[in-house]
Amino acid sequence: MKALKLKRDDLYTYLESLKSYGELWGPVAKGEKYVYARLTNVRDVALGALRTIIPPKKFFVPPRFTMFRYTDDHYAESFDDVKPRVLFGLHPCDIHGLLILDELFLERFPDPYYKRRRDATAIVGLSCIPDDKCMARSTNTHAVEGGFDLAFNELGNNYLVWIGSSLGDDLVRLNLDLFSEDIEPEDLKTYLAWRRKRDSRYKLSFDLTGMPDIMELSWDSPMWNELAEKCLACGSCSMVCPTCNCYNVRDVSDLTLNSGVRERHWDSCMNKEYALVAGGHNFREARAERLKLWYTHKLKAFITEYGKPSCVGCGRCIDTCPVDINVAEVIRGLTGQKVTL
Repeated sequence: MKALKLKRDDLYTYLESLKSYGELWGPVAKGEKYVYARLTNVRDVALGALRTIIPPKKFFVPPRFTMFRYTDDHYAESFDDVKPRVLFGLHPCDIHGLLILDELFLERFPDPYYKRRRDATAIVGLSCIPDDKCMARSTNTHAVEGGFDLAFNELGNNYLVWIGSSLGDDLVRLNLDLFSEDIEPEDLKTYLAWRRKRDSRYKLSFDLTGMPDIMELSWDSPMWNELAEKCLACGSCSMVCPTCNCYNVRDVSDLTLNSGVRERHWDSCMNKEYALVAGGHNFREARAERLKLWYTHKLKAFITEYGKPSCVGCGRCIDTCPVDINVAEVIRGLTGQKVTL
């Protein structure tokens, strides 16, 4: 993986040149929080943003979209909203989130809608310093070596720019004169000092050793019922999680019933209706069972299948849950530590 250097003062000039590839999106302030928005003015980008309200999954599995249109005798898939796009400012944990979605949507049974959007999108990462809600060091997602086209790491007056793909190399060439191959020993020292600084800032930590076994042994733990008494089953945790991907599909016909569209939209296994089947039976009517399922996916099933949790430590569940149920607190409870809920 090749590395270049970019002067900090040249960043906005370079971001402007990225618009020749496609729409440029990045984090911008929205009140006291941040959202991904199209950067009409590149100086609107919030370089110090940590987590956005909704993670970048919204660009690849949109909250609602049309899968195809149909008539009596044929159907046509819809990719009308897919266009070249650059996502700037993704932190390592969110890039890890995309890598998890890649495994789910591209590996065994490729999803054409996800693939088309992924192929049309350039990923440009940006380094960050964690706050008191970040857990990425515990999930080993605080650094990333793939899944991006370019990755910018702050080095004082410069950025160290990692090229992660052939597309990344093409993006550099959009304004090649801004970049330098002159990376000196002092730059390396600055980079290593920055990494030590970043690692020292993590305040939340937990140990995932043996977590699938711990989850199995805790299946009948009273903790689930205690959490369920507090949980509102609002589904906010699913909406903001970078790796949650539950969805529903519905057909919307016109009045003649001869044509219509098939839509896909976000859903949540925390919703009571999610496991409702024909005949009125609900496999997970109890809120405790739905909570347990959500955390089983994060801390057991995915580790068993892929060797890593499907939590990337971004802290959005901490930031969002109105009753303070989150991954860190649940892991404390599972491992016999004091829970502060």
